[in-house]
Amino acid sequence: MATAEYETHEHDVLIIGAGGAGLRAAIEAAAQGVSVGLVCKSLLGKAHTVMAEGGIAAALGNVWPEDTWQVHFRDTMRGGKMLNNWRMAQLHAQEAPDRVLELERWGALFDRTKDGLILQRDFGGHRYARLAHVGDRTGLEMIRTLQYHAIHQGIDVYMECKIERLIKDGDRVAGAFGYWRNTGKFVLFKAKAVVIATGGIGKAWKFTSNSWEYTGDGHSLALWAGADLIDMEFVQFHPTGMVWPPSVRGILVTEGVRGDGGTLKNSKGERFMFKYIPEFFRSETADTEAEADRWYEDKKNNRRTPDLLPRDEVARAINSELKAGRGSPHGGVFLDINTRRPADYVRKRLPSMYHQFKELADVDITREPMEVGPTCHYVMGGVRVDADTTAGTVKGLFAAGESAGGMHGSNRLGGNSLSDLLVFGRRAGLYAALYAKDFGGQLTVSSAEVESLARESLEPFSRSGGENPYAVQAALQDVMQNLVGLIRNQTELQDALVKIEGLKERANKVRVEGGRAYNPGWHTALDLRSLLTVAECSARAALERRESRGGHTREDYPQLDPEWAKVNVVLRLKNGSITGSREPLPQMPDDLRKLFEDRQ
Repeated sequence: MATAEYETHEHDVLIIGAGGAGLRAAIEAAAQGVSVGLVCKSLLGKAHTVMAEGGIAAALGNVWPEDTWQVHFRDTMRGGKMLNNWRMAQLHAQEAPDRVLELERWGALFDRTKDGLILQRDFGGHRYARLAHVGDRTGLEMIRTLQYHAIHQGIDVYMECKIERLIKDGDRVAGAFGYWRNTGKFVLFKAKAVVIATGGIGKAWKFTSNSWEYTGDGHSLALWAGADLIDMEFVQFHPTGMVWPPSVRGILVTEGVRGDGGTLKNSKGERFMFKYIPEFFRSETADTEAEADRWYEDKKNNRRTPDLLPRDEVARAINSELKAGRGSPHGGVFLDINTRRPADYVRKRLPSMYHQFKELADVDITREPMEVGPTCHYVMGGVRVDADTTAGTVKGLFAAGESAGGMHGSNRLGGNSLSDLLVFGRRAGLYAALYAKDFGGQLTVSSAEVESLARESLEPFSRSGGENPYAVQAALQDVMQNLVGLIRNQTELQDALVKIEGLKERANKVRVEGGRAYNPGWHTALDLRSLLTVAECSARAALERRESRGGHTREDYPQLDPEWAKVNVVLRLKNGSITGSREPLPQMPDDLRKLFEDRQ
């Protein structure tokens, strides 16, 4: 029996991923009285959530009493170019304030208004100052708070554990199989319900804000288990990742810099964003530099500067300036806050930005501009889930956070990621626990299946081929950066798919030396399976969607197409091959649709 040969753990609910979504799911599942296991690829606390610096989007109304969940809902839908799952966007906008106040009760220390309320800042795509924040360290404070709360709930945490496959019993998920990264020994988890909360896919690209863990594990695990993925063509390139010096290349400059007065300028010193205001936002965005200056200084002027347009708009504008030869010396543009804000203000409002770049790159943002450019940051696509329960299309499988699709449509607004983690992390934990309580029968795991997975995982040690796993990953990153980047076209996408197939063949010949303990070459060889899977998913969906929308720009189909606004590209695994189809979006009810008739 597999249970006799491999270390085995059994839980009612197994959560894969210990960032904001995973931790919040674990807390909620434990509150329902079920046994919870929490698996993280790295160390607890080293989640990508800590990189979300700007704040948590929630219509608390502390700065602008006019702000409501309806306005937040409308902003989210418009930012996603109406491709969002409307029910997810509604639940998110309605429940985000409660989730923020809950964090406060659990000990989160937010910045305050002069009246002692949670302070909220401006962010791209949000009509009102809406982001509850802790300086520019909001994600870190969220993880700290959730982690401290979770460890008192009786949750079993399995650190430095990589999950390789989900285990199924017939048509339902029954657990997961993986290994300990430090020893290389295999481990089997039996579980009645599994929550995927593994984050994104950014390490498939060369220039990314994502850390080494983001290899698309959860997306691939779900797809291999028979679940649907949606919206994988929509990859967000954050407009302001550092491009110079090399020591900080790819590190994000939080949108809070622009929210607190930073402006984007080209090599001529021009504030170029005024040239790129889309008609969609024209009615409520400052049209001139003088208007934008008044907006910054007088928050009652209820208008947005174009520097704070949604991320996809800003990224494309920067790309246009670069192509026109008006970029910075190192292939970006300039982000300047020092000419508008005094040094003390910057150090107080943006302490992490100031200290990080001063220490790592000797760039003093209180005295000089930063060189920034679009950097692969976030995938809007993911596991197709039920809006209310987060259940995937395979029994017993749930997903939340960046690994779930639908919430953000074609483009995520800044700050919506952290509130998404809280709202749907909670729902995933709740409904996974309820599913586990209703689970009938015994968990059955095939020892033959487990043995097969173990043999497959060890193949790189015994192959006669000589491919280097790092070389294959680097080649994949070049393919995705050059052919499936910010701007796409049919020829390059088709070329990318051909090259990915070739890289799959190379990955099957990867060989690693040494033993299983502390072997990063082996880890990379195993990561290639998920990296190649999500890369193909992104390229295949991008080829299918013949329009430009949000985080997906086709130079051969440069316009929004109303017909494409009605469908998701859905990906499935059939007979070992990834196939795509167009399926209609859920229809928004009339009472919510009326919100978009008011353009003020």
